[in-house]
Amino acid sequence: MDNDIYGHLNNVVHYALFDTAVNGWLIDAGLLNPATSPTIGLVVESGCRYAAEMGYPDQVTAGLRVGALGRSSVRFEIGLFRNDAQSAAAEGFFIHVHVDRATRRPVEIGSAARAAFSGLMLDPPAPKG
Repeated sequence: MDNDIYGHLNNVVHYALFDTAVNGWLIDAGLLNPATSPTIGLVVESGCRYAAEMGYPDQVTAGLRVGALGRSSVRFEIGLFRNDAQSAAAEGFFIHVHVDRATRRPVEIGSAARAAFSGLMLDPPAPKG
């Protein structure tokens, strides 16, 4: 199901891998319980740049970083690496806006999440003080 009629990984699979990388990290970091968290991240923008083909049965590794951190939003940037390649075959991003689960209205990112997101930034923001 991963490969399309042209014999390479279909673009929807790239987005599924991006989603798995982001949500897996959020769950592992203790920042998300998909069923019960009072706040959730909604994707408001996404994109992908393709540099090389991938296809089943390639082994795909995802690299994750935070590119920008706002009051209620975070930009996750994901690289997908094919087998032992040193360059990403695909580079994508998701922008999540943190919202209240019930009202779907934006909420400020909490301090624990902000600290965790900052740890994934290449140039984390300086502490306020």
